[in-house]
Amino acid sequence: MSFAAPVTDQRLTLDAVVRIGELNGGPDAEMVDAVLEGAAALAEGEFAPLDRIGDTVGARWDNGRVTMPAGFKSAWQSFVDGGWMTLAAPEEHGGQGLPFALAAALMDNLNAANIGFALCPMLSMGAIEALDRHGSAELKRDYLPKIVTGEWPATMNLTEPQAGSDVGALKTRAEPNGDGSWRITGTKIFITYGEHDLTDQILHLVLARTPGAPDGTRGISLFLVPKLLPDGSPNDLRCVSIEHKLGIHASPTCVMSYGDQGGATGWLVGPENGGMAAMFTMMNNARLNVGLQGVGIAERATQRAVAYALERRQGLRNRLPVPISEHPDVRRMLLRMRALTMGARALVYYAFGQVDRAIRGDPLAAMRAEVLTPLAKAWGTDVGCEVASLGVQVHGGAGYIEETGAAQHLRDARIAPIYEGTNGIQAADLVGRKLGLDGGLAFDGLIADIEAEAQDPRLVALADAVEVAAASLREAAPDDRLAGSYPFLTMTSVMVAGWLVERMARSEGANERVVAAANYFLASIVPEALGLGAAAEEGAALLYAVPAEALA
Repeated sequence: MSFAAPVTDQRLTLDAVVRIGELNGGPDAEMVDAVLEGAAALAEGEFAPLDRIGDTVGARWDNGRVTMPAGFKSAWQSFVDGGWMTLAAPEEHGGQGLPFALAAALMDNLNAANIGFALCPMLSMGAIEALDRHGSAELKRDYLPKIVTGEWPATMNLTEPQAGSDVGALKTRAEPNGDGSWRITGTKIFITYGEHDLTDQILHLVLARTPGAPDGTRGISLFLVPKLLPDGSPNDLRCVSIEHKLGIHASPTCVMSYGDQGGATGWLVGPENGGMAAMFTMMNNARLNVGLQGVGIAERATQRAVAYALERRQGLRNRLPVPISEHPDVRRMLLRMRALTMGARALVYYAFGQVDRAIRGDPLAAMRAEVLTPLAKAWGTDVGCEVASLGVQVHGGAGYIEETGAAQHLRDARIAPIYEGTNGIQAADLVGRKLGLDGGLAFDGLIADIEAEAQDPRLVALADAVEVAAASLREAAPDDRLAGSYPFLTMTSVMVAGWLVERMARSEGANERVVAAANYFLASIVPEALGLGAAAEEGAALLYAVPAEALA
């Protein structure tokens, strides 16, 4: 089936949730409509037709070179020529300076159309922010304008074979060359779009240790390491192999080797030993965008499931054959898919909107964006997986067959809860850092705003339960706090999403589908989250009642 960008839903979310018209210096209504329509045309016309070949053929590695499937290079050039990478980039580097929330609608569409392809621009967006905030004037001058146009895509190089989530264990080395550049040696794994043929130049942001650096994360620095040096000659780096994955086959996941011939040349981004601060700028951007991946996959899976359910006839009602969409359990699944997708889109767009307000000088919005980031990343991707799974179920046996396309969404969705910090890490971040941010006022202020606006008694009850659980977790021992972190994150995410979908349903632009999905969310999904309060406060003792070996 063909993909149709959800422009109406996106516009309602931007108006009712982000309240984009209130942003100082924000775009007018005509500009918003133009961006949404153009992004829809790009996703539908260029990215979506390549989704199947991206999955079945995928990226191919041969002797250090990666070849993308037919049509990808042309589609990337259309993306660049259309100026889409420039959307939210700073104007001083050639960008348009539009709100991140508006760029979120673009990435929402690209993720739904072709998530494996959309990973390439997603990483560059984070690199733009990292270099703009931490890079030297020379690096900004020489590299940022090309990343902003999309001519030179960028990557993020953190993970090593012995250092996954434990970034402080990395061993890649950086030695000074004496001319301001550094010599980088080491191996990185799981590097998305580390090598490809979409462009000649690729810019790698690489974490490494300098001589005498402290142990752990305090001794990590960030370097910009280009595939091609300023004189056009090849740098000392290569793609050793690409991974064979469950999904996102169009995205080359590379093993990168730096310095096989003595050292790859790179330049320091930010101060020495300041790499984690610079990398977290890029990572937080990526975490919000990974939340959008969950939204995009959910949208595509929902559209496919609804189309199939309307077409597939099975069973009788009033002695007449009917589409399966008329059966109550199928209708339940379809409505749940739409409600979860709407809720996840509202939560993630709202987080981007708070980033926009922070950039415009609102310190409270900056703290709220910090609170929302783990929710957007974790719950947004959980929703992507659940909705994609429901999409397979709606298709029945046909959904388990690759030709229908439903299975691809489930395979593609499954990576999102894992990368850019597993969802367990997001939950730990929520209870370990975000609950106490600004003395607890950042989190408590969010609850206060919800309680002041919420009208549905079930949503009010959930907000009260989250408040009680938050107080309990703040007083809990570390292991008890972590044991309850995931159910607490889910409760909190559903509370925020429920608040926002209720707002959408009351807004002027709400149609009958929005109202029905919001009512389902409040009647079914909110009470489910309310039931997680006991698990959030249970503590760790039950988890350690037997040795791990006993669970084998």
